[in-house]
Amino acid sequence: MKLDLTNDKRALRIALIYGAVCHGIFGLAGLAMLVSLFFGMSLGLGAVPWPWAFATNALLLLQFPLGHSFLLSDMGRPLLEKLAPKPHGKTLATTVYATIASVQLLLLFTLWTPSGIILWQAEGTALVAISMAYLTSWALLTKASFDAGPEVQSGALGWMSLARGKKVVFPDMPETGLFKYVRQPIYVSFALVLWAVPVWTPDQLVIATAYTAYCIFAPRLKERRFTKIYKDRFRTYQARVPYWIPRIGRGTDQPQER
Repeated sequence: MKLDLTNDKRALRIALIYGAVCHGIFGLAGLAMLVSLFFGMSLGLGAVPWPWAFATNALLLLQFPLGHSFLLSDMGRPLLEKLAPKPHGKTLATTVYATIASVQLLLLFTLWTPSGIILWQAEGTALVAISMAYLTSWALLTKASFDAGPEVQSGALGWMSLARGKKVVFPDMPETGLFKYVRQPIYVSFALVLWAVPVWTPDQLVIATAYTAYCIFAPRLKERRFTKIYKDRFRTYQARVPYWIPRIGRGTDQPQER
């Protein structure tokens, strides 16, 4: 059987382009988020005059959680496949999803119009302590992402599968690492990142409050999907591991007392 090298080279070229775009925007979005939150969202490049800035900031705030959830729905997933060349839509769907999420975060953390109000700013020892807490929160977020499967979280799964000429295979249900202590460590650590900042402004408080609520309630939809996929295995995991708050003083692998 003769191999179609032309198609193989085209697929590899497409994979590398989608991968470069995905990871490039992913890196920029992560950097923008890290810097912007550290300074309490006071460095946004948005220059919309007030009170119109309320509306534009609200749109920037809402577009991420709404878009993020929609693209994971039964209606949204087919759209991801249409944003890649045929016949590679299904393979590149995870890469497209990560790219869109990164664009959304980049828009939020660069185009926000700051209020210019500083409510509180850490100094001296407090600045050092909170900065360490902030970096620790980012470390937890990174760790949780790796525990969940870095290829999925970063968007690498799709383009790397295409580049290798293989079918997309998702990692198994995460139960190790931080997932031993809470079922949603990515959302927990993301919420910690939002609050452990040395500069507090009305802008930061709005984002932290809104996105913490999202981090608490949105994973319920994710757990419904996991229940459909993993069935009793996930139900057993749910019964063993707490949703958001880790148990203190009791290992998750120990049987509960009757």
